[in-house]
Amino acid sequence: MDVGSPEAFAESGTLGVEEEFFVVDERGVPTAGSDELVYEGDPPELLDGRVDHELFKFVVETQTPKLDGPGEAAEAIEEVRAALVAYAEEYDYRIAAAGLHPGARWREHEHAEKPRYRSQLDRIQYPQHRNTTAGLHVHVGVDDPDKAVWVANRLRWHTPVMLALSANSPYWNGFDTGLASARAKIFEGLPNTGMPTAFDSFEAYQNFERRMVEHGSIADRGELWYDVRPHSGHGTVEVRAPDAQADPDVVSAFVEYSHALVTDYADRYEDHPDPFEVDGLRRELLDENKWRATRHGHESSFVTRDGTGTVDLGEVVDRECERLGVSGIRDVYDAASGSERQRRLLDERGERALYESLVL
Repeated sequence: MDVGSPEAFAESGTLGVEEEFFVVDERGVPTAGSDELVYEGDPPELLDGRVDHELFKFVVETQTPKLDGPGEAAEAIEEVRAALVAYAEEYDYRIAAAGLHPGARWREHEHAEKPRYRSQLDRIQYPQHRNTTAGLHVHVGVDDPDKAVWVANRLRWHTPVMLALSANSPYWNGFDTGLASARAKIFEGLPNTGMPTAFDSFEAYQNFERRMVEHGSIADRGELWYDVRPHSGHGTVEVRAPDAQADPDVVSAFVEYSHALVTDYADRYEDHPDPFEVDGLRRELLDENKWRATRHGHESSFVTRDGTGTVDLGEVVDRECERLGVSGIRDVYDAASGSERQRRLLDERGERALYESLVL
């Protein structure tokens, strides 16, 4: 039974970055390419064992090697992307990135034939059949399983902030949804997604994983697709909130921020008077914060952690940059959001320019 192990949590501060990308043709339109890139091709050494496909044949995922910390992340992200782009060119494909591709109409695309995905399609039906999403996942090593659960609990307030900053998917199935991140809502159509509840120990979290598998709700622990989770296979806290991005500098900003958050909370774990005291906000208010991020992106405000008021995204960014010594999310906030750029491009220059803007 794949439910991970507390022994996996053995290292602090290590990093791994997973990015989901779209395989597109010369016009920037999504096209099936995972059979060649994943199963039939001979990937370069850097991608050997680190390129896989997702549900649709036009979506692939890459993983960086395990990194010692954020100082190595930008170079690793660039190298993996360059390797994927060059590899795809061998098959006359290009690579693009966003939370959703504006030209992807889910009824027109093939699903992967991997038994895991066929099983999900059969079990979940419509919500999975339309799941053309692509995200960014950041793993940060934590050296104790209870600590990892406590850190993941605390990060729940921050995941809407990351989503708002990353919002890069206004279009789905050919129309403007009016949302900053339609990916967030499309993906939340699946079970075991969105804002997780808080757990009071690793044992409680592992019991939940085990029951979900034993009761047939999921095939393995990897099908718990929450916005943040303790990864009991890798020994990490995994942040899964952001939309995928074409700009590697934006990816690096989220990696820097995720790593700083996890390590800051991990450092404070031992001194906390009650390690499993749950934050004051009800899960429903955390869900409200995620909705605000989904709808408004960079224009979001959030219910504060103590529940007494609201705070604008810009204020959160200022505070976090000063508190954690990070700067990348300030650059992301100061620039136009991905959803804003996509709408402007489509309005001013048309569909072809929009598609081209997403190509790596």
